[in-house]
Amino acid sequence: MKNRNRTRMQRRLLPIGIQNLSKIRSDHCYYVDKTRYACQLVEQGGYFFLSRPRRFGKSLFLDTLKELFECNQALFTGLYAERHWDWSTPSPVIRISLGSGVVRSRAELDSVLEEHLRDNARRLGVTLSHTTISGRFAELIEHTAHTHGARAVVLIDEYDKPILDNLSDPERAIEAREGLKNLYSVLKDADPFLRFVLLTGVSKFSKVSLFSGLNNLNDITLDPRYSAICGYTDADVDTVFEPELDGLDRDEIRRWYNGYNWGGDAVYNPFDLLLLFQKRVFKPYWFETATPSFLVRLLAERGCFTPELNMLPSEEDLLGRFDVNDISTEALLFQTGYLTIARVEQPITGHWIYTLGYPNLEVETSLNRALLPVLGVPNGPRLRLTLLKVLQSADLALLEEHLKALFASIPHDWHRKNAIAHYEGYYASVFYSHFAALGVDVVVEDASSQGRVDMRVSHGEHVYLFEFKVVADAPEGKALQQIVDRGYADKHRAAGRQVHLIGVEFSAARRQIVAFETRAG
Repeated sequence: MKNRNRTRMQRRLLPIGIQNLSKIRSDHCYYVDKTRYACQLVEQGGYFFLSRPRRFGKSLFLDTLKELFECNQALFTGLYAERHWDWSTPSPVIRISLGSGVVRSRAELDSVLEEHLRDNARRLGVTLSHTTISGRFAELIEHTAHTHGARAVVLIDEYDKPILDNLSDPERAIEAREGLKNLYSVLKDADPFLRFVLLTGVSKFSKVSLFSGLNNLNDITLDPRYSAICGYTDADVDTVFEPELDGLDRDEIRRWYNGYNWGGDAVYNPFDLLLLFQKRVFKPYWFETATPSFLVRLLAERGCFTPELNMLPSEEDLLGRFDVNDISTEALLFQTGYLTIARVEQPITGHWIYTLGYPNLEVETSLNRALLPVLGVPNGPRLRLTLLKVLQSADLALLEEHLKALFASIPHDWHRKNAIAHYEGYYASVFYSHFAALGVDVVVEDASSQGRVDMRVSHGEHVYLFEFKVVADAPEGKALQQIVDRGYADKHRAAGRQVHLIGVEFSAARRQIVAFETRAG
C-alpha cells in the first residue's frame, strides 16, 4: 500500500545515535516507550541477560532502567512507567559499558575495568581498598548498598565486546574471556547486596565459560514476551513516527527494514529507520556500519551453502552455543543479526525448533554482496546492472550468456586455492548469491503440489524457475525436464504471470555451465 493522506502531527527531532533518555526527553525527540518492559523485568526481579545485535537500542534501554531506579520521575511523564513505578524507593545504580574502544590484551582490559570501578565508586560516594578487579567489584557492590541504605542495581552494557574484538585471535579472545569471567563471577556471592542485574551484549557466551556459578541468570533473549524490548514495531512506526512517513512507500519500509524476530513481535532496527527518515533514501544503513569480515571469512571456510541461509533449521542450544573455540554457524549469524527467527515449532520431543531466515531486503542483498568475493566472483555494480537489464528484458539468450561469463570470470587459480570451490553446493551458491545481491525476489526451494523447484526469481511480470544439476562432465539434459515433468510452473501460470523454465547443469570437471536449457512456462 502506498503512502496515504495523513493527519498532520508535530514533527520531532530524530534521536540518531542518542543513547541517553534524559537528552531524548529534554530535546523533544521521538521516543518509543519501552518502560512497560522495564517494569515487567523489575517486577520479576533477579538477574537477567539479553542478547541483541549491534545498534538495536540496548544502551538506551539500560539508561532507561538507570533513570527508573534513580527515580527521576520527571523524565517519564506520559509514559507507562509514570503510573506503574514506585517512585518512593530509589536504588543506587552501578553501570558499566564496555562498548567504547578496543582492548587488545588482558592488561588493557583490566585497566578499562579498573576505570569503570573507580568512576562508579566516585559517583556513588564509596571508597575501595582492595587491589584485585574481583575484590574491588565485590567491595563496590557491598559498600554501595550500605552507603545508600538500599540494595544496588548492576547494569552491564556490551558485556562481550572485549571478546568479540579479538575473535580473529583465539589466544587474545580467551584472555579477554577470562578477564571478564573474573569480573562477572563476583555477582553470585554479592546476591545479598543486589536488587537487580541486567547484562546485555551481541553474543550469548555459555554459562560455563563466562558465568560459572551464576545459575540464576535468566536469559530473556528468546522469551516471546520480550521480543520487542528493543527495536520498533510496525505499530510504533505508524503512530510514533507518523509525521515522517509522508513521501515514503510504507510497503517498501517493511520490505527493506522490518522482520527481526526473537519469537514474538517482529521489529525494525532503530538505526535504519531513523536514518531513512532523515535522508529519505532506502539504503543499507545498518549493514554499512560494520563489514562482517570475520563472519564472511568463517562462512567461506565452512563451505556454507548460501541458498540455505534463508531457511536454516536450528535448535535453541545451537543458537546459544557461542564461545571462542565453539561458534556454531547458526549462532554467529543469528546473534549478529544477519539471520532471524522465521518460524518456531515444538515437536513432540519438547525441544524448540527454529527456522532462521533473512530479516529483510537490506540484510539479504548486503550479505550476499559481501559473500560474492569469497565465492570467487567479482563484486561490481556493472555485473548487477547487466543482470537487472537481462531480467527486465526477459532475454533468456542474454541471461545464458551473462551467467556463463560470470562463471568464466572466476580465475582458475582461485579454484585451485579454495576448497570451497570443490563442494557440490558451490555452483548453486554463486548462482543464488548473484541474484540475491541484486535485490530481486528470490525464493529457494519454492514449493508446489508436485515438489520444490530449486530457485524462483520474480521480477516485474516475469517469473524464472531454475533447476540445478551438477554433472561429472557432459550435459545430461535432466534439469529442465524435471521442471516440466513435475509441473512446477502451474501455480505461477494460474496467477497470470509470464513463466520461464530454466534447467542449468554445471560440470564439476570443467567448472562451468555446460547446459542451459529454457522453455516458456
